[in-house]
Amino acid sequence: MEIEKYGNGVPIVFIHGAGGSTLSWVFQKMYFEGSYTVFLVDLPGHGRSDGPPSASIGGYAEALKRTFEENAITSAFIAGHSMGGAVAMDFAFRYPGLVRGIVLIGTGARLKVYPEILEGIVKDKEKTARMIIDTAFSPQFPEKLKEKVFAEYMKNDAETVFNDFTACDGFNVIGQLGSLSVPALVICGIEDRFTPVKYSQYLAGSIPGTGLVLVEGAGHMVMIERPDEVNKAIGAFVENIIA
Repeated sequence: MEIEKYGNGVPIVFIHGAGGSTLSWVFQKMYFEGSYTVFLVDLPGHGRSDGPPSASIGGYAEALKRTFEENAITSAFIAGHSMGGAVAMDFAFRYPGLVRGIVLIGTGARLKVYPEILEGIVKDKEKTARMIIDTAFSPQFPEKLKEKVFAEYMKNDAETVFNDFTACDGFNVIGQLGSLSVPALVICGIEDRFTPVKYSQYLAGSIPGTGLVLVEGAGHMVMIERPDEVNKAIGAFVENIIA
């Protein structure tokens, strides 16, 4: 699994969502690399990472564990978006001793996927990808920037995206979050249509001691749409724990 490493200090590992890559975190990389060690992960089959994509969240969590071992990461914050948030939760359940805290961005305890996405990715990848990108951003997000994200998304093969959404569809930790033993922060765009605010409210209400940040004027891709608000929230969360 390929990673990018920047900066020095306490490690923060960033995990992208379904069909994503390290490019999802360009604004976070620029913000945090001056104060922390930033690890940007390409999950197997994504971006520059070889290997087959997993069809389960647990498979990606185990791939992340190998990455921790290969890079001698003994303790880190993990920030995950959407599917990446599911991976962060799964990893924290499995390996709490490796996790200083998790940041759950635009995600949920259960990630049921629209049937038309699972069917459409195989039948008509471009049309389905267009629908995914259009739904992921708030209406006011600039079309020119949305096109750049769409172009990156289209670099994924259909099998990778299908496996990602299959993994999401099978993820369900409802009723289990009370036993999560690591600090957590939940962030969600108020206009998120894939993982609505109620998903984040459930996470924040179920994981002990969790903070919730709702971001105005942002959809599912909140870390790209409103990076300043997201970065400040993550920074305050991390600093409060390491202080």
